[in-house]
Amino acid sequence: MRTALSILILGWVYLGMLGCGSRQFTQGSYDDLSEDRLLDDKFNESDMRQIADTMVKSLTESVVIREAKKPPVVLVTLVKNRSQEHIDMKSMTDKIKVALIKSGKFKFTEKENREEVANEMDYQGQSGYVDPATARKKGKQIGAQYFLTGEITDRVQEVGSKKYVYYKCTFNLVSIETGILEWADEKEIRKYYTKESVGF
Repeated sequence: MRTALSILILGWVYLGMLGCGSRQFTQGSYDDLSEDRLLDDKFNESDMRQIADTMVKSLTESVVIREAKKPPVVLVTLVKNRSQEHIDMKSMTDKIKVALIKSGKFKFTEKENREEVANEMDYQGQSGYVDPATARKKGKQIGAQYFLTGEITDRVQEVGSKKYVYYKCTFNLVSIETGILEWADEKEIRKYYTKESVGF
């Protein structure tokens, strides 16, 4: 009798531990990416979207772009992370670049692909496997006119149960030929959080 009671109690304890343990997310649905979701106090996709939208609108409407006779060739460098937290800066850079390409007002050259392009040019011109009539010729690449650079910084303030997280993202368009800063703008984001007291 005592053994059966002990087993029963152990079973209740085990079931109780399962109920208090971590739960699996087994059912989901697609979310609206245009909606802001502040699930935690970290930099998120909504912040990234706000920054990209602001910078793209500002740059495409700037005097240097409006007065350009043809779409300028731009070299985009990786946005620098000067903040205290880990941020996927490649995603940020790509989001800006894709939005600018979609505007139809820019052409881009990529530093990251230069080695692959050079290798392919050598293969087409020197391997003997490619018809010379179709092989791409060296010396035809278009040089970039501008560097597009950017960086993000942050500041965190905590007072009691309140927390403010502030981000500032700054972008610059620099002429490669003259070194002149042709355009610059910044986007500021501040988010407010409160700590919930845990009761027992």
